Amino acid sequence: MSKVLPSSAARPDGPGRLRRPSAEPGREPGVAGALVRTARPKQWVKNVLVFAAPGAAGVLTHGAALARTLAAFGIFCVVASGTYFLNDTMDAQADGHHPTKRHRPIASGALSRPAGLVIGVILLGAGLGASLALGWHLAVVIGSYVAVQFAYSLRLKREPIFDLGAVAAGFVLRAIAGGVAARVPISEWFLIVAMFGSLMMVTGKRMAEHDQLGDARGSHRATLSAYSEAFLRGVLIIAASVAVTAYCLWAFEKQAALGVHGDGIWYQLSIVPFVLAILRYAFMVDTGHGGRPEDVVLSDRALQLAGAVWVGLFALGVYAH
Repeated sequence: MSKVLPSSAARPDGPGRLRRPSAEPGREPGVAGALVRTARPKQWVKNVLVFAAPGAAGVLTHGAALARTLAAFGIFCVVASGTYFLNDTMDAQADGHHPTKRHRPIASGALSRPAGLVIGVILLGAGLGASLALGWHLAVVIGSYVAVQFAYSLRLKREPIFDLGAVAAGFVLRAIAGGVAARVPISEWFLIVAMFGSLMMVTGKRMAEHDQLGDARGSHRATLSAYSEAFLRGVLIIAASVAVTAYCLWAFEKQAALGVHGDGIWYQLSIVPFVLAILRYAFMVDTGHGGRPEDVVLSDRALQLAGAVWVGLFALGVYAH
């Protein structure tokens, strides 16, 4: 027997028929569309971090290392989508209080919770199995990512500070996965920049949610009612400052190591677009556009330009000697 939805979740669409709202305004409902939207391919842009460590080590021109890095990227896309399915299944009720997340397929009812649970488990199993095929070291990193995501969904998302750390850890584990997959060492400077850069993005997302949700913030995310805007802004400033300082120290260290050949200058020059990108992202957060970091990265032309210049100078530093 079909279950009649309350008026807030469905609308009449002709005699005896109900129409569920689409996952997002302006999009047509449908199982295939609901699956794609829940998998969130837009957020796969985060998985580009997998290429960071191999790129910094200069091994992306090596066929075997590139193939393993691409495989790690694909595995993270599968596993991340699996966690999105499970997280949306568990958070369906809370997402209903969010102005945009309430349109997600599971929260809106376009995709059932049992279906989301089954698909999530299948994707996680496939990703873990594929990572094991590339070596147990990568499987440990992927397993750690899944464990952190589960801990976040079940408990840490309700614990102030730990919720920020858990989400930031997901970015850091992506960066570590690339180094492990390509079998290159990961420097301490790389990890510091990755950790605090990730914390900056997560804090920016929380700041945007804090501002957008107003008095309803606690019903959507428990920790938001515990954070003040001043506290989040302070964390953002600290994270950005440490990330910039660590990157500058790393660049000057590379300059000292390669200065006799004059090649290290590219690393120093890369500081400029790196700092501009950090400042641009902080500006976007301050103006209320940090709720979806992936949308900021994919839509803001100034940020994309700074990123492209940084990539170019960084690549010259790695490969032009």
